Amino acid sequence: MKRRTFIRDLISSAVAAAVLAPSQAHSRPASQRVSLRYLRPPGALAEEEFLSHCIRCGQCSEVCPNRCINFFGFENGLSSLDTPYIIPREQACILCMKCGSACPTGALKPIEHEAQAILDQVSMGRARVDTSLCLSYQGKTCGVCYRACPLQDIALRVGMLEQPHVLAGCVGCGLCERSCIQIPQAIRVIPNREGA
Repeated sequence: MKRRTFIRDLISSAVAAAVLAPSQAHSRPASQRVSLRYLRPPGALAEEEFLSHCIRCGQCSEVCPNRCINFFGFENGLSSLDTPYIIPREQACILCMKCGSACPTGALKPIEHEAQAILDQVSMGRARVDTSLCLSYQGKTCGVCYRACPLQDIALRVGMLEQPHVLAGCVGCGLCERSCIQIPQAIRVIPNREGA
């Protein structure tokens, strides 16, 4: 094989792999596309509408003081490429509401940085406690998740031995999950991608 033919074939293979990989990721069913549990930033529209409005500009991440907003590569399919997401266990949302103000298209709705506005308009997910993992349910007082919650006694309250109880006011910021000292974490936010 001549060197020129070898190099041409090598480049052709690389281009074909780059072109086919995203289309194959996109062709997989949504349930198989991503293995991680992620949240959309606060104020995100319902998933399909969010994907059609988001222009992948990255401004939401640039203004985030907590640096919790990441962007998808091809792992969640071509339609999610470069869209923002949050992994609460890695870095949770502090509900500053700056991302929605920075969004130029309304994919993330602007929301006032006030408790009532946040309760009315943010629905990232809802925390769920695994009582078999939670130290407070095992007879050891903890309460770390409660102290991390920005909406104490609205989203999360504690009972005997600081046992956490998730309330209707939970907006899914993930600060409870991020702060949980158990491995694996005893409290997790289950995403809501239907929008607020």
